[in-house]
Amino acid sequence: MPRVVAAVAVAVLLLAVGCGGGDGGEGRPRVVASFFPLAEVARRVGGHRVAVTDLTPSGAEPHDLELTSDQVDDLLDADLVVHLGGGFQPAVEDVVDQRDGATVDVLSALGVDEDGDDVDPHVWLDPTQLGRIVDVVAGALADEVPDSEADVDAAARRYRDELADLDADLASQLGDCRRDLVVSAHDAFGRLARRYGLRTEALTGLSPEAEPDPGRLAELADLVEREGVTTVFTEALVAPDVAEVLAREAGVRTAVLDPIEGPSDGGYVGAMRRNGDALAEALGCS
Repeated sequence: MPRVVAAVAVAVLLLAVGCGGGDGGEGRPRVVASFFPLAEVARRVGGHRVAVTDLTPSGAEPHDLELTSDQVDDLLDADLVVHLGGGFQPAVEDVVDQRDGATVDVLSALGVDEDGDDVDPHVWLDPTQLGRIVDVVAGALADEVPDSEADVDAAARRYRDELADLDADLASQLGDCRRDLVVSAHDAFGRLARRYGLRTEALTGLSPEAEPDPGRLAELADLVEREGVTTVFTEALVAPDVAEVLAREAGVRTAVLDPIEGPSDGGYVGAMRRNGDALAEALGCS
């Protein structure tokens, strides 16, 4: 009898080892997403049917991502890769170009990359654009799990409904404001601002690593004073030094506006609602 028990115990242990390990994705299509917003979409839409890997570690700036050899292997071997495209993460795109498998280039799929280097890649900060990304990713995931296409479609629909509610709430929250100018450290929030009828000015361009020249600093300090701006926005993943210099020059405060390039409490929707609150306070919305 003890031998039987021991044999059963060994069998259970072997089964557990076979079913565990790694990210628990054995037997499921492997999806690699290049950074957080795309990983969240893949997880929300694919659910337990797929194993999703986010290439960009928490707290890292996705623009600066340098791939390890294991990450290169993940990209080459994945059943599906979802990346932004448009030069947003050059290291990822270099490897993606070597792939034979299914790949979603989000900016190309949305048709917003026609301006080449001048395109604003921050499409996910417009909830309606993220809803379009949900549709694109859902279509690609349905091809990977054809037996679960109805479940994927239902999950995509639920997430789109959340995004539609978010969009409506932000439109209401930011629809009646004393000011409409958003001043930030780098030019990450143009799509968010345009969606809700706001304007943006930034110290630097689309790259968060760019350094502003003194002339731009003086120009923005004057603009902040003329427009009655109360707040210069910094970001969680970018050093606030430059924005703080502008705020001191102009005699205003700083606050955080999240470009949602990394994981955040409450996911994308939670981060966007906090952005809405920060903007409403800075712009004097009622």
